[in-house]
Amino acid sequence: MSDLLEWKERVRHFYGKYEVYIIPVIKFILAFTTFLLIGKNISYMERINSMPVFLVVALLCAILPVNAIIVFSAGLILANLYALSLEVCAVALLIFVIIGLLYFRFSPRDGYYTILTPVCFALHIPYAVPVSVGLLKAPYSIVSVVCGTVVYYFLSGVKENAVLLGRVQDENSSATSKFVVVLNQLMGNREMYLVIAAFVLMVVLVYVIRRMSVDHAWTIAIITGILLEFIVLFAGFMVLGISGKNIWLIAGNVISILIGLVLQFLFFNLDYTRTERVQFEDDEYYYYVKAVPKIYVTTTEKRVKSFSGKGQGAGKGRERISRKELAEEMDIDEDLLDL
Repeated sequence: MSDLLEWKERVRHFYGKYEVYIIPVIKFILAFTTFLLIGKNISYMERINSMPVFLVVALLCAILPVNAIIVFSAGLILANLYALSLEVCAVALLIFVIIGLLYFRFSPRDGYYTILTPVCFALHIPYAVPVSVGLLKAPYSIVSVVCGTVVYYFLSGVKENAVLLGRVQDENSSATSKFVVVLNQLMGNREMYLVIAAFVLMVVLVYVIRRMSVDHAWTIAIITGILLEFIVLFAGFMVLGISGKNIWLIAGNVISILIGLVLQFLFFNLDYTRTERVQFEDDEYYYYVKAVPKIYVTTTEKRVKSFSGKGQGAGKGRERISRKELAEEMDIDEDLLDL
């Protein structure tokens, strides 16, 4: 355990020292991964879905605020949907405007969660995002997760109906029919509503429990939140008749629990064996305080001291010490060193 704590302190020290370089690298990786997923799933405009374009735009996102990834991703999606169908692009633009107003009103600083939600859906571990929000953020940050969820299900519906939406028809009702198909596959998507409801319940429950003054609050919050979300989705899939997702539901929740425990170790690692309860008062109130110390291990620097006689120099990485200094350090008479 002490080795893990020392490793955590080294990582924290390294991040604090090189933060100005680490954050751009993280944003570049996240942006590039997002662009690759967009190009893989809705690649309808070949000219912009190329590796050089993704690299250049990802490098640009690395030096801009994280919300720039959202803006460039939305532009890339709209360009691909325009190549598929003008009507689909118009609906997507309307959806993005509504999502943007909600996002920038309630959670403009939670861009990472908005981007990570569709990415984690693609990796079959979307449940890790609401758990992280409940542990590290306030409940209103769930808006960023909801925005990412809506975008994911909208693009999934477009991908499933790409043949119908991209079909060219001469009938006057073709445009109207495409609008109806796009809106129905989003507004009528009961699975999306089920997932959003499960995520909201999870975030609220995790947030409430992790703020309680009970031992191992974060661990209880992680397990309880994941269990509630699992029950809601499992029961919901059965009611809606959705099959083929239970295996990924179980695997994704197990991985999400592990991710939550890793976050707990990094941000809320406490020693409950040394809990103290303090009571004091002032002119107006009595105070009952529960203090739980953090588990903290400082990294030690090894120093090698060599005692050498005359004519012998200290080796590389060693500190030379005289007989007098050694005697003072050992608290003995200097003459005893001659024995």
